[in-house]
Amino acid sequence: HVSSDFIIGFPGETDADFEATMELVEEADIDFSYSFIYSPRPGTPAAEWDDPIPAEVKKARLDRLQSRLAQTTRAKTEAMVGTRQKVLLDAVSTRFPGHLEASAFNTRLIHVNVADVGQIGHFAEVQIEEALSTNALRGRLLQIYS
Repeated sequence: HVSSDFIIGFPGETDADFEATMELVEEADIDFSYSFIYSPRPGTPAAEWDDPIPAEVKKARLDRLQSRLAQTTRAKTEAMVGTRQKVLLDAVSTRFPGHLEASAFNTRLIHVNVADVGQIGHFAEVQIEEALSTNALRGRLLQIYS
């Protein structure tokens, strides 16, 4: 699991700079990111720089980056179906009654068929049965580790 943060449209960012970022995302197989458009912060050197990049270009670049990241994330999530995963049982599922939410090693949210809230905070092994969305899956409990 590889994640990163990206600031899109930093003053002076060229088309070539952005394409290099896209190549990095592809080569590093990044599947999670906090990404946003640059905004000046008072008191920083960059706040005084010219910002020749039009807002619509910044938005288009951000949309393209986030679309690519979503494709990678979805593919990795779907690849988890049929696998066994060790997860941390975190909370009561708000989506599926009688289930707990769990976190996998790669930050994916997994809904597990465990109704006992006393198991929250324990690790469990689950069989992943279904990808529900880009970042969420449903799994069947195999074992709880005490």
